Amino acid sequence: MDLDRLRRALEPVIRRLLHLHWRFARGLTVGVRALVIDTQGRVFLVKHSYIAGWHLPGGGVEIDETMASALARELREEGNIELSGPPALFAVYLNRRISRRDHVALYVVRAFEQTAPPQPNREIIAHGFFAPGSLPEDTTRGTRHRIAEVLGGRAIGALW
Repeated sequence: MDLDRLRRALEPVIRRLLHLHWRFARGLTVGVRALVIDTQGRVFLVKHSYIAGWHLPGGGVEIDETMASALARELREEGNIELSGPPALFAVYLNRRISRRDHVALYVVRAFEQTAPPQPNREIIAHGFFAPGSLPEDTTRGTRHRIAEVLGGRAIGALW
């Protein structure tokens, strides 16, 4: 079995175990994602080792961490991206695919510096800047919708 098939097979189990833990550790889960847009109008996407498809960078907000600091940390970890100006909060979504208590705050980032190209690691296996009209084929539905909302004038949805 190749790694992609194994990851897809284990993904639901891993996700449920993590959310079972978070159910007792946290009453509500909050995550942050960033639509990072470079000067050429391209968006930064990442591909994780543990979940299929291309995604906007981001992750969970930890205890005693603000959403802004979680966003800065995740961008640094996933893309070697340092904010050089404040990110703009675009919308907050309910992510029912994860749990009935999971919310995701989407920020738009235009002021940043990528200090070095990220190197693939155990979490992020691929990354890149892509033109909105030329996204990788396996870009997730939620990622495509967020890009269309921010850049294409699509109505903002309530659900991720």
